[in-house]
Amino acid sequence: MDRVGALVVGAGVIGLAVARALAQAGREVVVLERATAIGTGVSSRSSEVIHAGLYYTPGSWKARLCVRGKALLYDYAQRSGVGHRCCGKLVVAAEAADEATLEGLARRAAANGVPVQPLDAAQVQRRAPALRAAAALWSPTTGIVDSHALMQALHADVQRAGGVVALGSVFEGAEPIGARGEGGWRVHGHTLAGEAFALQADVLVNAAGLWACHVARAVQGPPPQAWPRPRYAKGHYFALRGAAPVDCLVYPVPRDAWLGVHLTLDLGGQARFGPDLQWLPDASPQTLTYDVDGTRQAAFEAAIRRYWPGLPADALQPAYAGIRPKIHGPDEPAPDFAPVGPEQHGWAGLVHLLGFESPGLTSALAVGEVVATLLA
Repeated sequence: MDRVGALVVGAGVIGLAVARALAQAGREVVVLERATAIGTGVSSRSSEVIHAGLYYTPGSWKARLCVRGKALLYDYAQRSGVGHRCCGKLVVAAEAADEATLEGLARRAAANGVPVQPLDAAQVQRRAPALRAAAALWSPTTGIVDSHALMQALHADVQRAGGVVALGSVFEGAEPIGARGEGGWRVHGHTLAGEAFALQADVLVNAAGLWACHVARAVQGPPPQAWPRPRYAKGHYFALRGAAPVDCLVYPVPRDAWLGVHLTLDLGGQARFGPDLQWLPDASPQTLTYDVDGTRQAAFEAAIRRYWPGLPADALQPAYAGIRPKIHGPDEPAPDFAPVGPEQHGWAGLVHLLGFESPGLTSALAVGEVVATLLA
């Protein structure tokens, strides 16, 4: 049976960033990806925003990984020729009643070391005349990135460091070798052509995105009840016909763990809106669909007109949908990111990355650093 230094399950942006970090640390890396291309799940269906880090609880994994990941991502994109732009973002309070939320957000940003500038209604009007807001926060370090080019660059780095991404390779399970995995992990699975495979790995990283909780349960060692129930939430996006009303991103004040229907831009300046939040009853990633529900357009228009009252009638068109992996239910507080390593579960050479949704894209390179440290 072939043996490798590290096996990573999942070739999304986080899996590729982890594989890159491990390969550049000198490990022989294999990435198993069940799809026939990299990054076809969560990573390819996001807003492509480089988050600044102003929303997350100070000291949390989300706050630390987002702030560190943002710095790494801007630097990496610049050096690697990945399309990106630091365009900034306005977080707008459409009504005076929302200003207290903005003030709390400004305090949280300061605690996270993230620069923001409070704006009153007149300043918002000068900055973005099309918007209506009682107040806003300007986030100058928020940006956008070409997520597909980013993943291609990470993939190329993995290959240059001697790593392999095995597409069409489905992880089925793993068993520890020796006491509590100290001898590594025996991994088995099958290809989409139906061929079985098995190999041994010194370390095993679960970065399977929508499948992460399922993969965790298929790894022998930690009891299955140790892992959260997988949940899924769908987010729809609508594109704007015509010119964007602003040259930056626009977010309403956040509601709980949801950042609201926001306005983002692609690198060509085209505006799109989303995502909304639709909890899905199905617990199997295999049956999830990415169709866009056109009946949600009216709700989008109402949400957008709270901060952009000049949205023309019938200016939206369905764009795409994404699905986020959740480790909590709709009536539960959103938990922190969960990088679960040997110190948490007691098994050597094993890391599970659970509940990594937004700001996962921004945090990816920082997650790679953390996993390489956990497994050093």
